[in-house]
Amino acid sequence: MGDPYVGARTPRREDTRLLTGRGRYVGNVRVPGSLHAYVVRSPIAHGRLTGCDAKAVRAAEGVVDVITPDDAAGLSLPCVMVLPGQRITSYRVLDDTIRYAGQPLAVVVARTPQAARDAADLFDLVLDELPATIGAERAIEAPPLYPELGGNVVTDFTMGDDGCLAAIEGAEHVVELTCSMGRVSPYPLEPRGVVARYDEDELTVHISSQAPHSVREHLARVFGMDLDRVRVISRDTGGGFGGKEHVYPDEVLVCLAAMRTGRPVRWTEPPGDRLVATLSARQAVHRARLALDGDGRFVAMYVDVIGDLGAHPSNVGGSTLAVTATLLPGPYRFGAFAVRVRGVLTTTVPAGSYRGFGQPEATLTRERLIDEAARRLGIDRVELRLRNMLRPEELPCTTAVGQTYDSGDYPRALRTLRDLVPPPGGSHDGRRRAVGYSCHVESTGMGPSMEVKAMGVAGAGYETVALRMEQDGSVVVSSGVVAMGQGIETALAQLAADRLQVPIERVRVVLGDTAMTPYSSVGSIASRSLTVGGGALTRAAGRLRDKLLAIAAHRLEAAPGDLELSGGVVRVKGDPQASVPVSELATSAWRGWDLPEGVTPGLEERDSYDPTGFTYSYGAHAAAVAVDPETGAVEVEGYWVVNDSGVLVNPAVVEGQIMGGVAQGIGEALTEEIVYTDDGQPIIEYLPPTAREVPDIEIVTLQTPSPVTPGGMKGVGESGTIGPPAAIANAVAAALPEIADRVTDVPLTPAVVWSLLRAPRASTGERGA
Repeated sequence: MGDPYVGARTPRREDTRLLTGRGRYVGNVRVPGSLHAYVVRSPIAHGRLTGCDAKAVRAAEGVVDVITPDDAAGLSLPCVMVLPGQRITSYRVLDDTIRYAGQPLAVVVARTPQAARDAADLFDLVLDELPATIGAERAIEAPPLYPELGGNVVTDFTMGDDGCLAAIEGAEHVVELTCSMGRVSPYPLEPRGVVARYDEDELTVHISSQAPHSVREHLARVFGMDLDRVRVISRDTGGGFGGKEHVYPDEVLVCLAAMRTGRPVRWTEPPGDRLVATLSARQAVHRARLALDGDGRFVAMYVDVIGDLGAHPSNVGGSTLAVTATLLPGPYRFGAFAVRVRGVLTTTVPAGSYRGFGQPEATLTRERLIDEAARRLGIDRVELRLRNMLRPEELPCTTAVGQTYDSGDYPRALRTLRDLVPPPGGSHDGRRRAVGYSCHVESTGMGPSMEVKAMGVAGAGYETVALRMEQDGSVVVSSGVVAMGQGIETALAQLAADRLQVPIERVRVVLGDTAMTPYSSVGSIASRSLTVGGGALTRAAGRLRDKLLAIAAHRLEAAPGDLELSGGVVRVKGDPQASVPVSELATSAWRGWDLPEGVTPGLEERDSYDPTGFTYSYGAHAAAVAVDPETGAVEVEGYWVVNDSGVLVNPAVVEGQIMGGVAQGIGEALTEEIVYTDDGQPIIEYLPPTAREVPDIEIVTLQTPSPVTPGGMKGVGESGTIGPPAAIANAVAAALPEIADRVTDVPLTPAVVWSLLRAPRASTGERGA
């Protein structure tokens, strides 16, 4: 039967359910007698809530309960990821000190959504407003948002080679740029939502989440409950992109409302609240220097990273900045590398996870430096990269910041990309055209539990799978990872069907329910669902297959090595008449009949796979742009990707993940940004790309198996988002060489590009070029 599923473009089994209105989203959960919650949010960015009179709210028609900061005193959530020296490690669910516009202040619970919304307007809030602090660099010198800390820098650490700065000072050529990326927000199709029920001292929570087991742990901790009294269910999560990897304060408050009222309570994040309620990401400033010798070899790179953490460190703390630091070297060889990281508090929405998790920021800075160095030194951009790239024979390789790249052929990816891309078109319409490149290495498969601990993460990196073959030969896979549109349900079914040689239609995958799935500490984040969860399944399926063959060998009086499993039967190789149906073997196993000595009844395996290391995917991207110098408008006319994420279980799913990621990256490069006014108010004009802004995307996949993962898989979920901001910025710089050294920030909106073209020239950060 061979390998009919691994590597096949098997249609996604979940799509039939999702596309016909049968998705199991939180909004589809119906619990009789449900109440509805509305979250009251701060209209100011900074100040004190000195009065919260709710008498009129409580008297309003349909209102059942009101929760104010006094009712939630003592309830707080932890920062699961803590950076070195991080001075805030938890945050209150409701706080009467206000540090961002949109911060929850109270909750109204009523019989209908409209009654809750209308009653919220009846609060008599007394607010003592204070000056806002906007911008991480400005915040370093501003009065502290937490006076007890004495400042707004909550983490400050360095990584890398001690002699890096000295190497830069002695280098023949040095290029300096200050790069920044705007604040962006995850935009899943399904908004955040909760349905909570508290009955007989048990809390059951339906929630749109990437990590239900983590949510369960946090809820139990917040409310002082035993874990076995909390059940969390996330059947179909309609997109996450990192924004749903933890439980939010407003979601905790919905659960509190259910506990207080004794009634089911439901809440869905209103569309108008998303930009102030869901964590944002990316905003950082990088002051970077790249040193080269006379032959264009990379002598050293140093980057000073200043990240905007918002009002407080979120669940992930400042770990996005640490990931930026550790992935800044990319696929290149540096004589020395070092980075300084500072996480700074501002009066804005707390910063958290977003697809790519610090890696697009690193790629933008590094790849802009390389392109600018090539321009100043008169070296071809691709050739300069190839000259400094790590070669396959140099892997595995540990970088100056502790990342051990496992396998790959980085130069091959770039050469393949170069051959794909046609020359840029002409300027027949008055627009300038050019192509930009970017290359990256992606950290995937967040795994080794002791490494996770060393990183400051209060969690585990292993995944557990329970695999069972029923008496009729059908198979059930249960895993703690979550389906959120990434095709994991299909991919796990493919692995099980492939290893056990059963039709995929006879494989059922159970996900998203803490009462029915094995524990998963961090869930579906960090491009790890298939890499780690699939690794556990691969090992469990291997053991189950071995047991099945051992039972068959006993029945057929043959050696297990002389048997093959194919087409629903086990047979002796070369003798198809000597066979036994798998269903007959499974029935015997569960009944304990005719088993060889030492073999226990049943066909069930459980495997906990704790990886020995991270896996590292990589890619090379190219963007063709047309820039109108009169308006500053940038159009992406073509996009190409060469990506290697190890063994591909389902190439169609992989390509879909990359395409979606590229679309998000195009938005970050050109249109998406949350901008704050000086008084801390977000400008609610957020423009994700449409089909018009996203061109045809050509994808070539390479497959270098990971030596780390059983099955050779690497992660791919974030690959598409990492390269576009850098590739597009490089393309714009190439199209407009007169401002190339100032194309350093994204998004490159028409206003930004137009202003750069008309701004006075400033001195360039350059030496020796």
